[in-house]
Amino acid sequence: MSEDDFWAALPLGRGVTLLNRDRAGLAALSKPAGILSHPNRPGEESRSLLAAPYDLEGEFYHWPAAPGGPARRLWLLNRLDSATSGVILVAAGGPLADGIRAQFKQKQVKKVYVALVFGRPVRASEVWRDRLAVAKRQGVVRTGAGPIPAESRMSLLRTAAGPPPLSLLRLEPRTGRSHQLRVQCADRHLPIVGDQTYGDFRRNRDFARRAGTERLFLHSFETAFTYQVNGRSRPFQARAPLPPEFEAVLG
Repeated sequence: MSEDDFWAALPLGRGVTLLNRDRAGLAALSKPAGILSHPNRPGEESRSLLAAPYDLEGEFYHWPAAPGGPARRLWLLNRLDSATSGVILVAAGGPLADGIRAQFKQKQVKKVYVALVFGRPVRASEVWRDRLAVAKRQGVVRTGAGPIPAESRMSLLRTAAGPPPLSLLRLEPRTGRSHQLRVQCADRHLPIVGDQTYGDFRRNRDFARRAGTERLFLHSFETAFTYQVNGRSRPFQARAPLPPEFEAVLG
């Protein structure tokens, strides 16, 4: 199977699209809200990034190229909460995947999110510095105050009068704590619209009734970095357009 055929034949999940790829085997997909980054248990393949089985230990999807043919694999490089939409990275080879995952751990990857929040920030731009703790109980992640540093840059993009008043924020996390952006927004009385864990439940309910959607308004807009392959530096960038629900709300 040729390189073009491999990417054209991906068993993409519902609403998932290919944003960008390069000749080294790195690619970016756009994940809709409500789609899992990977299935956690049998039967979830139909609502995952790829409609295919997933190896949790190896962190790759696998599927047969043809009846009786060799298995195809696609390595997952990062994850998004199912409620979050946007850019997610994959690789067609294991060694490439290992190298890029190392860059994520070393904070060498630029990530930009866009969030719609209730309220308006005091300043148009600032760096948020907090200390958080992440706990996982019975497979459920919860983040709150704790000893681990968490840092993000916030920039105000647009506002809408409401009621209630809404703001569109650009968020650039400099650390990668679970639910970091959701908690940092909530702690500043700027809860993300549709956040059912850290948000404002009453305003979420009223907003969903008016807007006709209950989605979490958090979107992974851009991922960019430079990586090494065969001794050469390769830049990579991918952007996932803002979902139409954002524009519909902001007018």
